[in-house]
Amino acid sequence: MSIVVTGATGNLGRHIVEQLLEKVPADRITAAVRTPGKAAEFAERGVKIAAADYNSPETFDGLFAAGDKVLLISGNEFDKGRVGQHQVVIDAAKAAGVALLAYTSAPGSLTAALADDHRETEAALLASGLPYALLRNGWYHENYTENLAPVLAHDAVTHAAGEGRVSSAARADYAAAAVAVLTGEGHENQTYELGGDVAWSFAEYAAELSRQTGKEIGSNAVDVETFTGILTGAGLPAPLAGILAGVDASIEKGELVVESGDLSRLTGRPTTPIAESIAGALKG
Repeated sequence: MSIVVTGATGNLGRHIVEQLLEKVPADRITAAVRTPGKAAEFAERGVKIAAADYNSPETFDGLFAAGDKVLLISGNEFDKGRVGQHQVVIDAAKAAGVALLAYTSAPGSLTAALADDHRETEAALLASGLPYALLRNGWYHENYTENLAPVLAHDAVTHAAGEGRVSSAARADYAAAAVAVLTGEGHENQTYELGGDVAWSFAEYAAELSRQTGKEIGSNAVDVETFTGILTGAGLPAPLAGILAGVDASIEKGELVVESGDLSRLTGRPTTPIAESIAGALKG
């Protein structure tokens, strides 16, 4: 029996494989990746590597075995039909008779366009009849802390979220929750709403940046159309810019406030404070 992680060399996938290695023998872990060379460090540590591409269904033939626990990490190719990509994995998992298929989804309260593919994938997973676990991941700290250069250059956090709050957490926190589900028992047919313990506003985020940098950094709230233009001006493709601006609109409506406590309960510890992730980003 293996624990199979798809997209294992992505930002979240790497965290998950690293944390799995702390819990189970390496030969029980299979990292399914598009480019095996990127997983060389895992292979050197005894992790099984499988070449598998969401866009090539045949690469999933025989990848899973009966009794495997599988984590389907959602694809990030917004322009290539993510639901169809995810269906490839669901079909292969059903054919093999896996023990559990966990999926990294989005908060149930999120109505932004970003959530559409997740809802359709959830429906496909439930329709498959497979034992499932829905990991409805909230927003990541890193969505902000990995993009500090323009903030520090302009001394402003520009957003379209108004006074809305967001329950973000670190990727490592969400990874720990996934590992708990993949290595634990009793998670079949469960849905977990995952988010940070403490929700914050962009004004508070700007204030924390000011405190840690010694610069006066403001919170620059704009409307969704203006924010979309700023993002496209920075080089983002228009469809992606629209999706991200739409998430900010959802934040303003309170849709990314997660109060379930599921994330800290699954991991057995408090979630990482945003201030800690800011400090790590500034040092890096």
